Amino acid sequence: MTAHVDVMDLVAQMKAAEQTFVLATVVRTVSVTAAKAGAKAIIAPDGTVVAGWIGGGCARGAVLKAACEALADGEPRMVSVRPENLLAELGVKAGEHRDGVRFAVNFCPSKGTMDIFVEPVLPHPSLVVFGASPVALSLATQARQLGYHVTLAAPAADRPSTIDADMLIDGFALGELHQARRFVVVSTQGKGDEAALRAALATEGCYHAFVGSRRKMAALRDRLLAEGIANEMIDRIKAPAGLDLGAITPEEIAMSILAEITVERRRGQRQISQAD
Repeated sequence: MTAHVDVMDLVAQMKAAEQTFVLATVVRTVSVTAAKAGAKAIIAPDGTVVAGWIGGGCARGAVLKAACEALADGEPRMVSVRPENLLAELGVKAGEHRDGVRFAVNFCPSKGTMDIFVEPVLPHPSLVVFGASPVALSLATQARQLGYHVTLAAPAADRPSTIDADMLIDGFALGELHQARRFVVVSTQGKGDEAALRAALATEGCYHAFVGSRRKMAALRDRLLAEGIANEMIDRIKAPAGLDLGAITPEEIAMSILAEITVERRRGQRQISQAD
């Protein structure tokens, strides 16, 4: 088995395990370079090269920097490592971007050129839904269709026999969760609202929302404050959940929530796209 096959086998394993990493691939070389076209390396979020090889220090620094940025915004990028005289001929400086390519200088004696494609591989975004209401069930189904890893937490007695979710939890006590960017929605609609909200507040996420009216959330807020939960923590919860689309049916409400989550999820990428 070649090193190339080993790297790709590991890529498949890490994808299946929903791990975060970067796959760097040498796509072109000119003159003498340590790595050749087709060479690959897996880079962990901490900058460690887990497997493979794409050359020595001449390319490593530029690729690791690009890998860190790719994991931050979820966008792939191309890095071109060239000797100073070739950068000068192009009229670019080290660190400059042009036409989607970041240029870096090659100080190695070989004076070769390497173009490396840096691709972030991210786990599916995680949606945690508390409750088994019609909105919760529709939310789980629609989210799965959009590629979310869905965890639904609700007492088994309240759940239907068939639920479209990746993980089911009996009750609201969460164990180890899918490690990814996480969105949390409480849609208990009268069945354990307070307990579900407590669990949601204890769950790390970039979005927390409650399916219910502002009046209902205000009453629950008073109870949570009386229990000693900090005001700023409760303020993290968006209520009512979802964009104001005039939604009426459970399916429409679920759609409005996913629309709001999509706005949050794509915020950084949208800004980058507009800048380009």
